[in-house]
Amino acid sequence: MTEEKDYVIGIDMGGTNTEFAIVNARGDILGHNSIPTTGHADIREYIKKIYDGVMEIADRTGTRGHIRGIGAGVPCANRETGCIEVSTNLPWPSPIPLEELLSDAFGLPAVISNDANAAAAGEMAYGRARGLKNFIMITLGTGVGSGIVCDGHLLSGSRGFAGELGHVIVNPDSDRMCGCGRRGCLETYCSAGGVVRTALEILSTRKEDSLLRDIDPARLTSKDVYKAALRGDALACEIFDFTGKVLGKACADFAAFTDPEAIILFGGVAKAGNLIARPLREAMEEKALHLYKDRIQVVASSLNDAEAALLGASALAWNNGD
Repeated sequence: MTEEKDYVIGIDMGGTNTEFAIVNARGDILGHNSIPTTGHADIREYIKKIYDGVMEIADRTGTRGHIRGIGAGVPCANRETGCIEVSTNLPWPSPIPLEELLSDAFGLPAVISNDANAAAAGEMAYGRARGLKNFIMITLGTGVGSGIVCDGHLLSGSRGFAGELGHVIVNPDSDRMCGCGRRGCLETYCSAGGVVRTALEILSTRKEDSLLRDIDPARLTSKDVYKAALRGDALACEIFDFTGKVLGKACADFAAFTDPEAIILFGGVAKAGNLIARPLREAMEEKALHLYKDRIQVVASSLNDAEAALLGASALAWNNGD
């Protein structure tokens, strides 16, 4: 076994479960495990459970003593302080000095970031953005998250919250309330819930036949819309066309922030493929400043969904979050 520090630890803290893994520089997960996030007497007991779980993997894979650092994707991460600022869905009082606790427990440098920034770091280390210095990662799922890489550096801002593109207001006259407390955010249009909102609005104001009318509106999901669109349902295709155009117009503005080489899409809604990517590209090119026309790729993430969060967290550790 080489004496080089060839491995890192990736930790993905969810509200229900926390997953952790040991990863090599190629993005191979040598071993992973998980523990419940809640149900621990205090935060130090929780950290001890992670430590014990990681050391079991390290002993099994022969990597103990060859790990160079820890990266953790966590909610409400302040990269400047290394703390979870607001632990709304966690059982411990805020702020939580997670970087310090992890570093002390493992005797290794640790860095934390939010999940979207971790996803961008993972894409840069292991995915489609390898070799790119300027790109924007947009995650389209329950919410709309984003990570911005400029000149090879992940933008974090003064407190680690830079790049909340999902909460850019794209329609100031909208009645769509966002979870952030404002109306008309990109997230209210391009998240999974946003797709459903658009579907319900169209179904309530239009008379055309649609496969979506066979589904209880209270149970309608973005996946239902996707399945109907694949079957050629005109209204379902229109819903994705509208969603893609909203996102494309927003991306035309985002391009002016950092002059990216690429915009990389990830998440459940992004799985709609060209149903959303085609109108996105068309709207972005139509609205883009001439300096950016025909210069920005729009591509899907190459990371596996099941591993993306862990790989993204682990990627933070290779350059200590840089």
